[in-house]
Amino acid sequence: MSEGAGRSTATATPRPGGHGHPAARPRAGGEPGAALPVRRTPGPAEEPADGADGADGARRRALAAFLRSRRERVSPEQVGLPRGRRRRTPGLRREEVAHLSAVGVTWYTWIEQARDITVSAQVLDSLARALLLDSSERAHLFALAGTPDPMPTDAVDTLPCGVRQMLRQLEPFPALVQNARYDILAYNTVYGGLLTDLDAVAPCDRNCMWLSFTHPGWQAAMPDRQETVRQMTARFRARMAEHLAEPAWKALLCRMQRESPEFRELWERHEVARAVDHRKSFDNPHVGRLHFTFQGLWLNPAEGARLGVYVPADDGTHAGVTKLHTLLTERTTASAATTG
Repeated sequence: MSEGAGRSTATATPRPGGHGHPAARPRAGGEPGAALPVRRTPGPAEEPADGADGADGARRRALAAFLRSRRERVSPEQVGLPRGRRRRTPGLRREEVAHLSAVGVTWYTWIEQARDITVSAQVLDSLARALLLDSSERAHLFALAGTPDPMPTDAVDTLPCGVRQMLRQLEPFPALVQNARYDILAYNTVYGGLLTDLDAVAPCDRNCMWLSFTHPGWQAAMPDRQETVRQMTARFRARMAEHLAEPAWKALLCRMQRESPEFRELWERHEVARAVDHRKSFDNPHVGRLHFTFQGLWLNPAEGARLGVYVPADDGTHAGVTKLHTLLTERTTASAATTG
């Protein structure tokens, strides 16, 4: 992917009986090695009579209504934009959503107008992130578009309850379950507050590699970050050799290359490495520097679910995680009492 290709493109396939307008000239950019997308310019946006365009039309209108409702729900402050003085639109403007998701304003407008276009999985993924959709809303978005989700989140829901209980029993040791591409599937209280407030991170962004390259708070907790991300990239490359055709892996790679110049530079080195259990250190704002020995155990090699436990490497770290566990538990209890 070229460094300047910063805008996602959606592909459109003419349908029988569709408008006969010539295809709009595609822009460069998109997934490496992929053919340039061809856009069909829709005709006039008359709203068809109910049932006149069948199930596809009904689904497009439902998708448009859902996007409008989610856009109106998100405030500019939630996504780091200024509100301004003359804002009449509830929530975000269309052009703001287009900017946040790196989609053309015209193209996003067509989606909200239920035009007869096909929206790519890459665009849907970008819109889900821009509109801060949770896992249920994201699944609904892809279902309305009739497109498989390249990064399904239902893996979290399929973890046996015994695994979650085991994570709790391991406290005060930080522990998590992740898959082979670093998606965090579940974690206990101490891990949730070890590097950052993981509960405050959107579920679709809970990926150790993504956070290590893009999240300032997560990065600040890694004293050996440069070496850590180099090794992480090398292990990701080695693992991806077994998953080259899988959409979720390709989507994560494209996202990392698009958003992180540092990742692109490391990826182009073609270094490979295998996962090993080793020592790790973190700087926690509440208890200071902590040292661990990381122990990994594959729960299901076929699906790539792995239990990771951070075992304190010294008495000071053991005391630190015990204190952190107490602080986080008290905070959770106080928050529950306030909301209750």
